[in-house]
Amino acid sequence: MRKYRVTYAALLVSSLVAGQVAGSITAPAAHAAPAAKAPAVSAPAAFKFNSVPMGAGVTAVLENINIWSQSSGNILSYTLKYTNSGNSSASLMHYFSRVVTPGGSVLPGNPLGADALKKKVGAKESLSVTYYVNVGQTSSMQGIKISMLVWDAKTKGYLKQTGSFGVPANYSTTAAVGTSLSTVMNDIPVAASADSLQLYKYSGKVYAKVGVSLTNKGNKVLSDPGYSAYLVSASGTSFELALSGTQADYKIQPQEKRSIYYITEIPAYLKTDNMKLQFTQRDETTKLELAKSSYKLPAASSPNLVVGSGVVKKIVVNNNTVETLLRNANVYAQDADAVWTFQMQLKNTGNKAVTLPSYDLAVKSVKGKVFPVNSKGVSGVTLKPLETKIVPLTVRVPLEVDQSGLQLIMIESVGAESTSVPDPSGTGETTGNTGNTGTPSTAAPATPTAKMIFPVAYFVIPYALRTEVTSGQEYMTTNSYGSFSYSIQSLQRYPWRDDDIVAARLRITNTQNVSLTLPELKGTIKLDKENLPVTTELYMDNKDSSVLAPGKSVELYVLGKIAYTSEFQNMRIALNGTQNSETVPFLDVSVNNSINSIPTIEKDKSYTISGKGKTASVQENRTTIYQGESHNLVYTELYLSSEEKRQSKMARLQAYYKTKDGQYFEAGTSQSENSASPGAKQLVVLWAKVPKATDLADVLLYLGSGIKEGKLIEAKEEATGFVNVAALQLNPQANVPKNTLESTALYPYTISVLTSEGKRVKSSDTLDITMNYSLRKDNLYDAGVLEHKLILQITDPFGIATEKVLTLGTDLIEGTNNQYSFSLSRPVYKTMDGGAYKLAFYDEFQGERLMLGSQAFGVTNVVPNKTQE
Repeated sequence: MRKYRVTYAALLVSSLVAGQVAGSITAPAAHAAPAAKAPAVSAPAAFKFNSVPMGAGVTAVLENINIWSQSSGNILSYTLKYTNSGNSSASLMHYFSRVVTPGGSVLPGNPLGADALKKKVGAKESLSVTYYVNVGQTSSMQGIKISMLVWDAKTKGYLKQTGSFGVPANYSTTAAVGTSLSTVMNDIPVAASADSLQLYKYSGKVYAKVGVSLTNKGNKVLSDPGYSAYLVSASGTSFELALSGTQADYKIQPQEKRSIYYITEIPAYLKTDNMKLQFTQRDETTKLELAKSSYKLPAASSPNLVVGSGVVKKIVVNNNTVETLLRNANVYAQDADAVWTFQMQLKNTGNKAVTLPSYDLAVKSVKGKVFPVNSKGVSGVTLKPLETKIVPLTVRVPLEVDQSGLQLIMIESVGAESTSVPDPSGTGETTGNTGNTGTPSTAAPATPTAKMIFPVAYFVIPYALRTEVTSGQEYMTTNSYGSFSYSIQSLQRYPWRDDDIVAARLRITNTQNVSLTLPELKGTIKLDKENLPVTTELYMDNKDSSVLAPGKSVELYVLGKIAYTSEFQNMRIALNGTQNSETVPFLDVSVNNSINSIPTIEKDKSYTISGKGKTASVQENRTTIYQGESHNLVYTELYLSSEEKRQSKMARLQAYYKTKDGQYFEAGTSQSENSASPGAKQLVVLWAKVPKATDLADVLLYLGSGIKEGKLIEAKEEATGFVNVAALQLNPQANVPKNTLESTALYPYTISVLTSEGKRVKSSDTLDITMNYSLRKDNLYDAGVLEHKLILQITDPFGIATEKVLTLGTDLIEGTNNQYSFSLSRPVYKTMDGGAYKLAFYDEFQGERLMLGSQAFGVTNVVPNKTQE
């Protein structure tokens, strides 16, 4: 009997389904494969249905009922709760429900997804089962009735109606405005309510932003349940909503309350009264969307997005508040454009890290012209809790555009990635995802693929010309690296070969209470309105120290090479760093042509070189003039004294001689390549050839430290510029030859001719000369290669001069009472009877000579003996 009853029941169900197939409405089979459990939704209406007895202590009650449009027919879903008060389980195979439409169609309910596997309700237990029915074109629940039936072999047709649920005219599944709805999402109890409906007009389009408040009442984290959301008008037209980029992959902690926002584009003509938010969920088994909870929305409002100058705009991203502020706006003219620079300050005021969504940035004029701004530093940036980031922004606006009243537009992008900037005329813009007329596709759930672009804020850009910086004045600034003060210590112009160098010396001081990390800086210089930058080089003292402790400073030079004939009124100096292979502005200042004079070092005073491992003082030893036939040679010796506490190599000196009539002559340099011990001195030789008529009475030496590739260089290296320039007042000394050859100095040697004797054998044409001397080498100062030559000039009794180049240390050797001999031969000497010859020492340098001293000695005639004859 048991077997028969089960078989008969199965045949009865088959006949009922077959009867419906013969009708005008086709319902999917009830035996679909199981799917994920659909979340139940409690009816928000105050109305509650009375229970219907199903027999043997089992009752059923209608918990909720919804309807949602589909392309193949509208789907009605409803949930029945079965309660078994008996002492044994009850089989659901004995219970049936039918939907009766207002038109009289009778349609069997089919269990949804996993509910099809629910076969019985246990003793003293309750069980909810959700059913669905394709009701064709029926779009309203008014007049809908659900009949409840049980299997009964004694009843004609084997089904007996035990009761029904009639949907009253005032029944609604939509939560009223301001009313919280208790529902279930991902098996977690949630309290939900509609918060807001905001309308945004931009670029000829209208965007709706819907806010819903969700409170997690469970004890597990609530993730995005994956619902589809629709904005439904009073006339029933629906528009699919996209989750705002600020809410992507949201997670709500237990007992946490969070506002979630959805966005869509709607027609400008659409009436926005009495709109509602409708959630649906896709059933993967039936490939249908089923209505879930819905909420009546408050009256639409249009927020004021204009952000005044210096005002903070708060943006909520994943329940974290991010403060945005437009700051440090400046403008300067370049070519036919106004170049605007400003900073976007972003601060995460929350206690969790937050990643900003995709934003477009653009500057908009009062007449609607839009100029794109690179937003890479803003879009997708991650901020740690309480972290502040400064993003530099730049835009070029043609000068023909009115520069007053400009606004920086921050635009959120939702949907597919796009690099286009919206056109305010409304032409050519990618549209958002507009809804249909109530019949969304039954294929894969509709996901917005078009990019929706709507404004978040309009930052007012104050019209402010770039402030010109005054030398010596301290200024405060903040950038993406931190906060610091800066000042122009000096702005100098001095010669460099065929050009001039313009050098700006800047000081940067860390004003924060934390360390300031400096990037690898590069500098640029632009003069007046010239578009092309000047060839520049940057030198920073102690460059290896890229971290400044609080209150610490660093000085750097930005050098630019310009034609020496160039004249300019103002200068723009920019420092830039690099992040992820991209140039990031660090500092950008404008200065007028307030060239500082080169500081003068008085005669006999010292000049200081500063630099890591190369600190030293420089002082003039002597300056003299080598008189030439067509030109003169100015020659200077300097003492370079190390002030380091460790042995180190000194900086290469670079210099120019400046005459009082403004002419510059580059100095050649001879400098030791050896390391200097603490306190040790090196002798540095400088020289330059000048025209014979040049007045050298008040000559100055423009002296500095040579640099290359941003570093101080050493003696053996070739400089590309020089820094820390000062003008040494030189003290040229006239050369006064000595009338003796005692203690004749030619550094590092000192030679003294003790005696000299000239002998001629009677009737001979040869004069033999011997020179007794002492030669001492002074190693007090280290020096480079000294190209001095010692010239010995011998003038015989007939006034005929002969010269010899003597190599000190070779031709003349160190020691006392040494002898050097040589002979002169001339036919005229045969007639010579006594007389005197003169020895003279000359210092020859770069082909020019100075007489050091001279002395006359007598000639002795020697009578040959018999043997000699």
